[in-house]
Amino acid sequence: MNLNFVHYFGKYILMMRNVIARPENLSMYYKETMRQMNDIGIGSLVIVGIISIFIGAVTAVQFAYQLSSSFVPMWYIGYIVRDIAIIEMAPTITCLVLAGKVGSNMAAEIGGMRQKEHIDAMEIMGVNTAAYLILPKLVAALIVIPILVAFSCFIIPIGGYLSSVPTGILTDSEYIQGLRSFFDSFFVFMMFVKAFVFAFIIVTVSCFQGYYVGGGSIELGKASTRAVVFSDILILLADYLIALLLTT
Repeated sequence: MNLNFVHYFGKYILMMRNVIARPENLSMYYKETMRQMNDIGIGSLVIVGIISIFIGAVTAVQFAYQLSSSFVPMWYIGYIVRDIAIIEMAPTITCLVLAGKVGSNMAAEIGGMRQKEHIDAMEIMGVNTAAYLILPKLVAALIVIPILVAFSCFIIPIGGYLSSVPTGILTDSEYIQGLRSFFDSFFVFMMFVKAFVFAFIIVTVSCFQGYYVGGGSIELGKASTRAVVFSDILILLADYLIALLLTT
């Protein structure tokens, strides 16, 4: 088990060394990066928005139930929804969803090219396939995923508002008072640190699974599944480590 881990980790490091190598054709890399930004960003906007609305709504309702029998003011609901969105829900839940949507797609795309020998053909022509196939995806994700996380962070409090104010749980002024209370800008910094780290994990792990896939369609399906599972596990582990490093 340990030897397998060292073997695959070494292959991952070698792949990443080739990924960060100097691009041969910057114009082609630019076009592919723009395409990936569109696929990752615009393609994921709706699902991120829907999930964020319901995260905010459920969080507000659950905390309203918890606070209803305590002496804590109800306007704390807005404060709790805001901070839980910034610190945890927006970066972590968004990236877990993107690992399933974007990561599996990247693994399947590159894995299909490997199985059809497109990658082998490009390597024969002297193309650095790791950089050509993975670097645009990585650059696009590092730009777009933090934007999606910020979008989610903006939408979650709206979901909390829609589930608490129109239903009479608390008033409009109380919810806004909570949103504006005890704001700490360091939490925003933490959110973007998580977003960048999670974006790196999603792309590199998923592309690694696709880049070294073998066999037929069954192996490709397993590689896509491993891409999602490993990305999710590493995101949760990184989430814990970042919280530990930045809050102690």
